[in-house]
Amino acid sequence: MKQRPSVQAPSAVVMVRPHRFHPNPETAADNAYQRSGTPGEDHSARARAEFDAAVRLLEGAGVRVHVFDDHSNAETPDSVFPNNWFSTHPGGHVAIYPMYATSRRRERRSDVIEMLKSEYRVQGVIDYSGMEWDGLYLEGTGAMVLDHVDRVAYVARSNRADPIVLERFCTHFGFEPLAFDTADHDGRPIYHTNVMLSIGTAYALIGLDLISDPGRRAEIRDRLAATGREVIELSGGQIGEFAGNAIELSGNGERVLALSTRAAASLRPEQVEAIERSARLLPIPVPTIELAGGSVRCMVAGVHLTPRAAR
Repeated sequence: MKQRPSVQAPSAVVMVRPHRFHPNPETAADNAYQRSGTPGEDHSARARAEFDAAVRLLEGAGVRVHVFDDHSNAETPDSVFPNNWFSTHPGGHVAIYPMYATSRRRERRSDVIEMLKSEYRVQGVIDYSGMEWDGLYLEGTGAMVLDHVDRVAYVARSNRADPIVLERFCTHFGFEPLAFDTADHDGRPIYHTNVMLSIGTAYALIGLDLISDPGRRAEIRDRLAATGREVIELSGGQIGEFAGNAIELSGNGERVLALSTRAAASLRPEQVEAIERSARLLPIPVPTIELAGGSVRCMVAGVHLTPRAAR
C-alpha cells in the first residue's frame, strides 16, 4: 500500500563520494566508535566501492541521490559524512555549521549549496561556521537529531554540540532544544547524537541506557512516546554496531530505514517487526566507511526542500 509523504523521511539526499578516505586521527580522541583498520592499508578504493553500492541501493529504493565527488587536494578524510556541515529544512532554509575538527572545516563546499538553490526552492541560508573562531561548534544532524514533526532538537552534550550555537539554531529554525548528558561503557560522552538516536515517522530507535541521568532518560522516552511513536530501545552493544545510526527515507511510495548490514544484523526479531510495521529495512554494507566512526546515517544529508518545477 502506498504511504503518505512524511516530513520526517526525505525523498532526496546529498552524498559525497570519497577519494582520499581514511579514519581521521584528528577525530579519534572523542569518537569511541572509530577504528584505525590495518596499518598501511589504503582504504580509499574500498570506501569508494561501498559508497557506489550504497548509492545504487538507495536509488533502487526510489530515493533521489545527489552525488558529489571529493577531488579536493585538501586533507578531508571525513568528507563522506556531509550531514555534519549542512542541513536543509522545510520552507526553503539551509544551515551551515561550525565543525570541531580543523580538517572537517574543509568539507564545506559552495557547489553543494548552489545545487540546492538551483534544484530546490531555497529562501535563505544561515551560516554559523564563523563561530568556530570563538571555539563554538555544532556538527549539524550528527550533533542534533531533529524531530521535524514535534519540532524538537535532541542533543547529546559533547565537544561537538555547544549550547550557544544550539540555542541560536533552535531560535532561527523553530525547534525546542532538548539536551542531555551521556556516557558509554568507559564513561565518555557520546560524540554525536545520531549514533544513539534515530527518529522515524512511527518509531524511534534510541540507546536510552547511555543517557546518564535516570530522570532525563525517562523524560526523553516519554517525550518520544507522546508523539505516538513506538520507542525501540537499543542496547549498548547494538549502538556499538551502529544500529542507532540509521535514517528513514521515502521512495517508490514507501518508507525505508537505511542502515548498515552490520546494524541490521544486530537488531532483534521483535525490533525488526516494530520497524517494519512502518518502514522497510534497507541494509547497506559499509564496513570500511564505518572504520571512521560513522555509518549510513552519517553518509547522507537529507533534503527537506521543495523541488523547483521542471522547466
